[in-house]
Amino acid sequence: MTTDPLEIDRNCALVLIDLQEGILSRTTAPHSGADVTARAATLARAFRARGMPVVLVTVGWADDMADAPHQRYAAAIPAPDNPDAFVALAKELDVSVRDIHVRKHQWGAFHGTDLDVQLRRRGIGQIVLAGIATNMGVESTARAAWEHGYSILFAEDATSSFSTDMHNFAFENIFPRLGRVTDCGAIIAGLPQ
Repeated sequence: MTTDPLEIDRNCALVLIDLQEGILSRTTAPHSGADVTARAATLARAFRARGMPVVLVTVGWADDMADAPHQRYAAAIPAPDNPDAFVALAKELDVSVRDIHVRKHQWGAFHGTDLDVQLRRRGIGQIVLAGIATNMGVESTARAAWEHGYSILFAEDATSSFSTDMHNFAFENIFPRLGRVTDCGAIIAGLPQ
């Protein structure tokens, strides 16, 4: 992790992946769902206080799962027991009416959504990315963001996975090739005043 001070543009958005009740309730590592949510909420408050966009991405499907991915050789996605509770955002995020909501139907937040349009029309060229799961939704979104030309800052301590090994592999081998790995404290300190 680089320790140089961050220079975060005013045209930066916070993008939070899958911080919803149906996913946070699962065990996560190396950071608990509660810790990730608390840190993400702190980031969101800091972005909102500066009038900078907060994007809340959730994953979900129709009750009959007709819009869920159904690839021939991939493991099927199990239908949630309670779809409404599954997609409900963590209350700790204190959702604002100004937040941007994106619903995705696969791992990444760009394919099949209006995320790119929402960012570009606001002049966003830089994103802070965090959420769950590191090596699934966050990594898939990061790869697409990089391909779309966004500058990416990764909030390691507001991101987690289903095992420490999965999380660490992405942060040590993938994310440094796509952007800059840092933490919430450095991001908040680098936000424009």
